[in-house]
Amino acid sequence: MLEILYKPTFVRQYKKYSKPLQDEIKEKIGLFCQDPNHSFLKTHKLKGKLKDFWSFSVNYEYRIVFKYESKNTAILLAVGDHDVYK
Repeated sequence: MLEILYKPTFVRQYKKYSKPLQDEIKEKIGLFCQDPNHSFLKTHKLKGKLKDFWSFSVNYEYRIVFKYESKNTAILLAVGDHDVYK
């Protein structure tokens, strides 16, 4: 199982969202812990200036950007709509 670490930026962004969206984010993080490549998550490596990072989908609109610290550890960096890539 994957260990998840949270950057303070991620936590701040997360707290701004409604309770139903927070619940959906938690659900997707749980799924990510079990299977980082689950088809629901659409996990993919980013390109360009974000080439060292990965992303997975919470829903159609929201994404989580993360980085693998090691084979068993991921750091969640940001959560948001497509502006999270800027």
